[in-house]
Amino acid sequence: MKIFPLRRISTVQLARNPYWEYWLDTYSLRDGKEQPYYFVHTRGSVMVIPITDEGKLVMVRQFRYLWQRESIEFPGGGIPEGATPEQQAHRELQEEAGCAAGILERIGEYNPMNGVTDERCHVYVARQLRPAAKADDPVEETAPLLVTTEELVARIADGTIWDGMTLAAWALFSAQRER
Repeated sequence: MKIFPLRRISTVQLARNPYWEYWLDTYSLRDGKEQPYYFVHTRGSVMVIPITDEGKLVMVRQFRYLWQRESIEFPGGGIPEGATPEQQAHRELQEEAGCAAGILERIGEYNPMNGVTDERCHVYVARQLRPAAKADDPVEETAPLLVTTEELVARIADGTIWDGMTLAAWALFSAQRER
């Protein structure tokens, strides 16, 4: 069975801020009826899986406003205008985890929520870590946390680690290791 592609008829930007744009498209169904489609456009994001020479993972703790609770995540964030994914991966690693990478390897990408956003999250593994000055961010407070692979898996299983982008990055990393 062939899947009918939806055809864009029109598009209009509804809102914009430094992180994303909110758009409204009108598209055509198979029968010709028109429907609205609201979505978020971004310049993309990065997630970094930092691994120490001892094999521990560097994660960050931060408070997530919408959930009103703390979250344990890999360092990451949106890509600002003018930055490349690799540049932003280095920046997020330093800003959130207080370290720099001698080796930064891109292992893949994914879309965090394909029905709502066109965002592409670029995933990197950072190795040969060294301390770097942690930048102050007035809107984001993070604290580094070292965990073993076993601790990470246990915290995923018990729901302590619940951030979807971290879970997706870990799944991508785990699939690569199993090859």
